Amino acid sequence: MTTPTATDSPTTQRSSNPSAKTQSPLIKGRTIWISDIHLGYRDCKADYLLEFLDNISCDTLYLVGDIIDMWAMKRKFRWPKEHYNVMLKLYDLANNGTRVIYVPGNHDEPMRRFTGNLFGPIEIIEEHEYTCANGKRYLIMHGDAMDAYINLSHITRFCGDIAYNLLLFINRWANRWRKWMGRPYFSLAGMIKDNIKGAKDAIETYQKEAMDEARRRGFDGVICGHIHYPAMLEQEGIRYCNTGDWIENCTAIVEDYSGHMRLLHYSDQLQWQENPAEKLAQAA
Repeated sequence: MTTPTATDSPTTQRSSNPSAKTQSPLIKGRTIWISDIHLGYRDCKADYLLEFLDNISCDTLYLVGDIIDMWAMKRKFRWPKEHYNVMLKLYDLANNGTRVIYVPGNHDEPMRRFTGNLFGPIEIIEEHEYTCANGKRYLIMHGDAMDAYINLSHITRFCGDIAYNLLLFINRWANRWRKWMGRPYFSLAGMIKDNIKGAKDAIETYQKEAMDEARRRGFDGVICGHIHYPAMLEQEGIRYCNTGDWIENCTAIVEDYSGHMRLLHYSDQLQWQENPAEKLAQAA
């Protein structure tokens, strides 16, 4: 595992870009983590992600795996303009002062062969150690290695895949209706998953094993993705942070310059855009 921290390279000044927005970014942080974008997959929320990326400013941006869904593209190749624009935006951020670190996951596992190399201006690292502004050390990993601790039969996994695809179908059409009604995005799939006992048990097992892995390796916490379930919690002195995804939840984790970390939902950003006075009051 490579061990440089996000503070190894000095923060550089953003260069002027005639295509960039001139307005002040809504979301500013020292470091931002996102994962499970699944570019190339039908349910990728690339349009929401583009809006998010257009409104952030940070020293370091972590891409915590499953950025490109090579599994989905192997079944059926699709690469809409919005997905291409996400890649262009990530390149633009990396070329204009943001350190972008890509930690591949299981859906983009072939990229792990290029650990230690650059993908254009983006660094590829299989795992990473990150030190927060408050000195806390975090293990950054996608998290698919924790699947070994979740004991599900092949039949259960197969049925789970079918059920998950059905949830995404419901989620897709429910949010088309919400958008038509002028209402913000809402993860209906996540709400349903919260109420399925088997899914909750698997999520809790994953969280426990991820924290145990961080503890065994001497970290103060772990930042991961993989299970499409955003969360921040602490147990027995170990912090667990899951970035969520851009399939169901549209979430990110943001660290400020004091080391405080928060889980940000896309709907939060949308609310800030609609209520700038409230945003300023919250920041005061």
